[in-house]
Amino acid sequence: MPAALGVLLLAVLFLLAVPGTARAAVAGCVADAATGCINGTIRTADQQPAVGVVLDVEGPGGSTQATTDAEGRWTAAVTEAGEYTVTLDETTLPAGESLRDPAQNPRTVTVALGSSTGALFPLGAPADAGGGSDEDPDAAPDPESTAPADSAGEVGAPVGSSDTGSFSWGRLAQQASSGLVFGVLLALASVGLSLIYGTTGLSNFAHGEQVTLGAIVAYLAVQSFGLPLLVAGVVAVVVGAASGWLQDAGIWHPLRKRRVGTTQQMIVTIGLSMALQYTYQFFFGGGALRIVTTTPTMVTLGPVRISATSLWSLLIAAVVLAGVAYFLLGTRVGRATRAVSDNPALAAASGITVERVVRLVWVLGAALAALGGVLMGLYLNATSWNMGGALLLLMFAAVTLGGLGQAFGALAGSIVIGLVVEMSNLVIPSDMRYAGALLILILVLLLRPQGILGRAERIG
Repeated sequence: MPAALGVLLLAVLFLLAVPGTARAAVAGCVADAATGCINGTIRTADQQPAVGVVLDVEGPGGSTQATTDAEGRWTAAVTEAGEYTVTLDETTLPAGESLRDPAQNPRTVTVALGSSTGALFPLGAPADAGGGSDEDPDAAPDPESTAPADSAGEVGAPVGSSDTGSFSWGRLAQQASSGLVFGVLLALASVGLSLIYGTTGLSNFAHGEQVTLGAIVAYLAVQSFGLPLLVAGVVAVVVGAASGWLQDAGIWHPLRKRRVGTTQQMIVTIGLSMALQYTYQFFFGGGALRIVTTTPTMVTLGPVRISATSLWSLLIAAVVLAGVAYFLLGTRVGRATRAVSDNPALAAASGITVERVVRLVWVLGAALAALGGVLMGLYLNATSWNMGGALLLLMFAAVTLGGLGQAFGALAGSIVIGLVVEMSNLVIPSDMRYAGALLILILVLLLRPQGILGRAERIG
């Protein structure tokens, strides 16, 4: 157990070395030599995120559309440098909200490839009535908003709020609902990662690329082949399951047969992760890939505004997770899986074919990751070549927090991580929201090393 915890902590430190990449991936646009990003944050007069606001971007690279997410942030990728006109659709603003300066709509910004540029639309009363966006449109731009691409073709996160805003119960409810949705979607991928660790003892660094694979397959199915979104999701899950079967048959089963240690196998997963990431980038570029481009339908539930897509994603994720729970608790194969996770040698002595169970776990874990990638791509409004790699940090944190190898622990840990990540915006800037999740992880490791649902074990 201490060795495993050490490996996971090293994983956290490794992923923290590239925080800009992670944040840019989640935001939906990665600036590189062929891509520029336009982005911003829109908040209501009482500093709550303006969710579902639609913006049209037109310029030399053509036209595109962006929609603000659960934090009020939006981003658009362009492929040619020049002047772009950004027009906010005022009919999509939250009820009772208006632009502080309607004359500033549309706004014209100059974009260079390899950099990120802000386009701000403050809301609220004119002059200094105290409302509006958390940034003044006439203020000097944040240095990070036009940071040039580094040697790897990546930049830091798009401009986020540096002011956490005033507290309100409505904003608390909005952030809590966003955290619940994000946590449940994260759990889809985390449960698979936990099952793989529980049955094989392997910390799979390439699991994030299974998430990316699902999102990219759904993108291709919808945008290139014109399939309905539901059919595209099923195709993505099937492709993800097939990739899990191929990985175990072609890589992990031969390595286990040769009795290669889990540390060496872990190093293989790191190499596989890097190979898959840059393969995705080679074929699909570094820009944002939107699975659907239609404007989402917003639903108001009391003080909470949430897209209909997010509600359907939450329902699908809950049903699938309930199915996984029934599989583990109510079926013979599921009980065999738990037996292998508890003690592979004893399970084999009891007549269970361990290798067959492990193969099934790889297929199930990859399928869950692919489904998580599809739903997460819809939730974030876009996917990119390194989305899964960015989320891998949170998946490791959720698995460790819930208890290593505990599938239900991964679910509990994911929900905690999701709530902490989203609700931390109430007290700290959004660009630092992952720090809260990592702080919770460190505290749990110090106070309860076995995690929320893990069992304490005697060493020696």
